[in-house]
Amino acid sequence: MKSNGLRRSFKNLQSEKSEVRNQRSGVSLFYLLISVFSLLIGCNFQVPKDPYTLVQNLPTDPETLNPVTANSAYASSVSGYIYEQLFELDNETLLPKPKLAKRWEISPNGLQYTFYLRDDVKWQDGKPFTVDDIIYTYDRIQDPKVDAAPLRSYYRDVIKAEKLDKYTVRFTYRQPYFRALYMLGLMTVVPKHVFNDGQDFNSHPRNRNPVGTGPFQFVEWHTGNKIVLKRFEGYWSKLWDIRQIVFKIIPSELTTFQLLKKGDLDLIDISPLQWAKQTSSKKFLNQFAKHQFFTPFGVYNYIGWNSKKPYFKDKRVRWALAHLVDKEELNKKLHFGLFYPITGPYYPLGPNCDKDLAPIGYDLEKAKQFLKEAGWKDQDGDGILEKDGIPFRFTLMFSTGIQFYEQLTPILRSNFLRAGIELDLRRLEAVTLFKKMQEHDFDAIMAGWGRGAGGEDLYQIWHSSQSEEGSNYISYANPEVDRLLEEGRREFNEAKRQTMYKKVHRILYDEQPYLFMFARPDLVARHLRFKNVKEYPVGLDMREWIVE
Repeated sequence: MKSNGLRRSFKNLQSEKSEVRNQRSGVSLFYLLISVFSLLIGCNFQVPKDPYTLVQNLPTDPETLNPVTANSAYASSVSGYIYEQLFELDNETLLPKPKLAKRWEISPNGLQYTFYLRDDVKWQDGKPFTVDDIIYTYDRIQDPKVDAAPLRSYYRDVIKAEKLDKYTVRFTYRQPYFRALYMLGLMTVVPKHVFNDGQDFNSHPRNRNPVGTGPFQFVEWHTGNKIVLKRFEGYWSKLWDIRQIVFKIIPSELTTFQLLKKGDLDLIDISPLQWAKQTSSKKFLNQFAKHQFFTPFGVYNYIGWNSKKPYFKDKRVRWALAHLVDKEELNKKLHFGLFYPITGPYYPLGPNCDKDLAPIGYDLEKAKQFLKEAGWKDQDGDGILEKDGIPFRFTLMFSTGIQFYEQLTPILRSNFLRAGIELDLRRLEAVTLFKKMQEHDFDAIMAGWGRGAGGEDLYQIWHSSQSEEGSNYISYANPEVDRLLEEGRREFNEAKRQTMYKKVHRILYDEQPYLFMFARPDLVARHLRFKNVKEYPVGLDMREWIVE
């Protein structure tokens, strides 16, 4: 539901929006923030009587519905129903299969990718879909005036996009890139005839009133209230059984759950507490089904330390902070053992993850020793450490309304204080927090990343060149990591690339630029009137659902 509109677990799959929108990858992609607006609920959340209308929630309004400039998973949650890509991933194999492109070819040297388009696709305003739309979208991604810098990094080696005929397009790379096919095939296409009218692309009116080729078309958007889509009856492929989708803007997880139980919502993500303790009654299960899946495209949480701040420059301090968080105990008490403590940014069950690295355990005395070795001492007896006249007092920024954050932050503050560190907490709305991250205007941030399709490429988050326009918000810099990420992009041998990425994992583990927290499964509740629901490695495919 925070993902591609066709699959509930594809957080940031659109052009790799977790790594690409939210790493945005990546992927990316900004699943890339796990965040909500602090809004008042002052409207009537009544599900329409039409059983063919699916009502789900969004914890915040998307910043835009333009897939080129969007940065959050919430944007792709909506735009994924409206816009489409050249191919999609098979539910079972996760391999590409035709969508807007009926087939494609790759040159023997891996530098040219040619896509042959369907000739029967129309935009929702009746205009034909052609190669011109693909080249226009690509040009906007590459345009430095367009707010697409995180996405742009994934097309940095494309030297030419050319129209061979009305329904054939070819992309040429200057050097091989192992994810090139996925980045091109999963590029979400926008209509040239709509946006190319002389208005600013970043603030174009159609960013809030989109026209796509997808199975649903935009109806209305009332900020802070709802977004409504209806089934596009002229859709080129099979029509869904669902005829309308309503997104209710509900910041509170608790309110969302209560509205689900009342029957005012049909589909929501639920918390571990709700999964374990509040959704197992006969009454609940007579009305709703529960789904749990842990996909390669899922989200992980982290706390990022701004390397420009004096508190976090020393690796020993970052290790001390890691020793002040008991992830095993937190997982038991807050997540009922449903989350996966992680040691780095790679999918913990995947081949790029170095599984020999153990999660850092809670150890107050070891944390104090690290801080002492780094020169932090309580020089005035007030209980707070100082160094060079600077007290160890910093602010952690995070999004409002997330139950996990509200549970975790008091524990962090208490644990840090035992070591002589004073932690201030600052809750921000999603857009404000993202702006702070882009401007590097923070001490520490708590957020999340999603992962994308076609292999993990963390260049856009961890390469030093991405600290200004990419998603390297903490300004991390390590020449060896830069080299490994650059070489990994060019390496098509999976075993060799995995070796490189495991080295990246070990370096990040050693330097602890993030406090890597948990990888999260998708926990979903669904109304039982939707039938023919199957669980796949990528989650749930709503195209298959039948209304009864």
